Amino acid sequence: MLRRLHNDQPESFAFTEANLAWANEQITKYPAGRQASAVIPLLWRAQEQEGWLSQRAIEAVADMLDMAYIRVFEVASFYFMFQLQPVGSVAHIQICGTTSCMICGAEDLIAVCQEKIATKPHVISDDGKFSWEEVECLGACTNAPMAQIGKDYYEDLTAEKLADLLERLGKGEVPQVGPQNGRFGSEPLGGVTNLKEFVNGAITLNASAQLAHDIGDTVKRIDGTEVPLRAPWGDQSGRRGEGLANAQPPKAPEAPKSAVQQAAAEKAAAENTKETASEPEAPGVKPQTLEAARDGGPDDLKRIKGVGPKLEALLHRLGFFHFDQVAAWTADEVAWVDQNLEGFKGRVSRDEWVKQAKEFAAE
Repeated sequence: MLRRLHNDQPESFAFTEANLAWANEQITKYPAGRQASAVIPLLWRAQEQEGWLSQRAIEAVADMLDMAYIRVFEVASFYFMFQLQPVGSVAHIQICGTTSCMICGAEDLIAVCQEKIATKPHVISDDGKFSWEEVECLGACTNAPMAQIGKDYYEDLTAEKLADLLERLGKGEVPQVGPQNGRFGSEPLGGVTNLKEFVNGAITLNASAQLAHDIGDTVKRIDGTEVPLRAPWGDQSGRRGEGLANAQPPKAPEAPKSAVQQAAAEKAAAENTKETASEPEAPGVKPQTLEAARDGGPDDLKRIKGVGPKLEALLHRLGFFHFDQVAAWTADEVAWVDQNLEGFKGRVSRDEWVKQAKEFAAE
């Protein structure tokens, strides 16, 4: 199926304040220079906020991750989990039509969608509340037929049960997700054969269904305030932004040292302090900078390969606004800039900024 951007596009996109905070925390999961790894969760949150991915949303995610727009569009257009056209204001229904579900009645579910939503997929219902499509296997074959609505699965469906779900969703209700025939999870239809004390005891819903119940955001648009912001990968001081690679676990208490061990440790520490004090704080030499761009305004530093909106803003903060400034950097100055590009160390040398800047400065 050919997936393209929708013809009608909004003029802008912006994460809500809470969603933006959430997105920035996701980026800190990854080491410096690997922020692009956060592209899927950020696209997904943008879709949860708006219901679908517009061109402006894709570009906003690309700017946050300093990626080329086409690279983020490639991700959005590859995965069918992302909707590239407007969907119903309440819910987009994805009916699994692969073998197990097809045998167990998926065609009856599709018929309900055609009757109550629209005759064709990806068409919004007359009341604007719903849209639907048939998708490939969603991996819940034991509970066939099933549908994904929002982020959650509604399983063990019949035509009557799906029609009831649509009616309740249309009224603003949030039906319980998971099996719709009283089944706990994916146990045999005859009932559980083991762990009965858990299933028939205090636990009434399986883990994913319980989480959906507790959060309550099954089909809602997510503005970020529904789910508490948590970043457990940060260090113990509460700092953020250094990523998993740099997060250190808390240290176990050390065993008491003997007098001899203590003296040896103090001597080693003193020698280490001398060595550290003699080392330079950072390699290279800081280039000459400007407090602001010259009268004509800053050059478009994004013309340099490897410089995106975030890097351009960083260069401005460091005092670099023009091609001739970059073109004049010496090897020592390049080393200094490379070490001071927060999250993008080494970009100057890797992409030969000085060589590129000289060409642009000469134009």
